[in-house]
Amino acid sequence: MMDINQVTIFFGWCSVINFAVFAFSALFIIVFKDFTTGIHSKLIGVDAAQLPALYFKFMGDFKMFIIIFNLTPYIALKLMT
Repeated sequence: MMDINQVTIFFGWCSVINFAVFAFSALFIIVFKDFTTGIHSKLIGVDAAQLPALYFKFMGDFKMFIIIFNLTPYIALKLMT
């Protein structure tokens, strides 16, 4: 059984890892825009002109999931201890 300190550490590292993946994804989309749109348009069959809007929605949803499911529990647990 995990105690509250272990769960707090778990959510802290989950937040760090997910924000790192988020930052890497954003950087990759920005720096290698032509490469990523080319690959994704071929893989999923979406027009390359529509992909920036899809990327923006994906990054926004991903950020919200990180905040809701990682950062909020971490902050709540830190307040409890």
